[in-house]
Amino acid sequence: MDLIQKIRNKMKKERLMFVYRGVITKDNSVPLLMLLEKEMEHSEFGFVGRKRLFMFVLESLQNVSRHSNDTEHAGMSLVIYSKLNGGYTVTTGNVISSSNIPDLKKRLDEINHLGTGEIRSVYRQMLSNAEFSQKGGAGLGLIEMAKKTGNKLDYDFVKLDGENSYFILSKSVNAEGVGMHYSVREKPFTGKAVSRLEKLMAEENIYLIWSGHLTPEVGKEVLSFTEAQLNENDIESNQRRRVFSILVEIIENVAKYSPGAEPEEKFGMPIAVIRLKDKTYHLTTGNLVQNSEVKNLKEKLDTVNSYDKAGLKELYRKSLSDETSYGDSTGNMGLIDMARKSGSSLLYNFSKVNDQYSYYTLTVKVEEQNA
Repeated sequence: MDLIQKIRNKMKKERLMFVYRGVITKDNSVPLLMLLEKEMEHSEFGFVGRKRLFMFVLESLQNVSRHSNDTEHAGMSLVIYSKLNGGYTVTTGNVISSSNIPDLKKRLDEINHLGTGEIRSVYRQMLSNAEFSQKGGAGLGLIEMAKKTGNKLDYDFVKLDGENSYFILSKSVNAEGVGMHYSVREKPFTGKAVSRLEKLMAEENIYLIWSGHLTPEVGKEVLSFTEAQLNENDIESNQRRRVFSILVEIIENVAKYSPGAEPEEKFGMPIAVIRLKDKTYHLTTGNLVQNSEVKNLKEKLDTVNSYDKAGLKELYRKSLSDETSYGDSTGNMGLIDMARKSGSSLLYNFSKVNDQYSYYTLTVKVEEQNA
């Protein structure tokens, strides 16, 4: 559970909402966009602000997909959403050849010195030039991003080895979708924190982190994105189905015990973490629960963990029958189903926050069927 606490601390300190590490594809780009849209539904962003941000995110994802160094390093690509006071930050990271840095830096600096009107003029000139390739020509993709939000692009390069570097591109926008950037009195943008996050996720085999209110709409998009990833990974179909089904249950479990958005803001945001190590998925959620719920919930978890495979099957049948007759009489159905489908014990922890709340983490491991 130390890892989850480390992730929670990092997400809170850096105001991170969503992080994905892995290959960017056409199939997973749409769920990545929809996830941000659903989170923004209850924000102060209007239609114009959303449109500008979505177009910027779309171009950013395409930029990562086009310019990742090669298939060997494509899995190191990063997409990060951060929530600010009155706005959002979108950050991407991908590996490039260090030999490309001088030219790329020159393009970015030139774009950052253009005014809003100049950006549009240069963009039109580029579009009329037939020599630009699908890879964005001499900065076409980058100037497209700057055009969407009318302001500068923050960037950094972090050296990885003698040949490769990590290219980090970031943009903060306000509620109107207009770019915000570091003032001259602030420290210049640095990608060190992003690079450290990528290394942490690599070391711990994490490919997705969500930290925020898990509304039904957001939960649906987390599931949609995960489904796209499951279909792309080299995982047998039975395991994919079980992972998806268990993720549905574990997210519903978070919603069931949520004390509401206000306490979560003050004392601990819900979190969802997906790890894939040696073809075993580790699905983890964390959320606040009322202290009055802890004893009963522990008893349910311990009861479920005390049964073997045959016992869980019988317990599930009995619980299903009881709930059909009397409603939610046992309250164990979701937990039983998770243990039954995963074939492993439910790992849990309760950490007391104050006299009213504790933070409850639950991890379910899903191995290959023949493992």
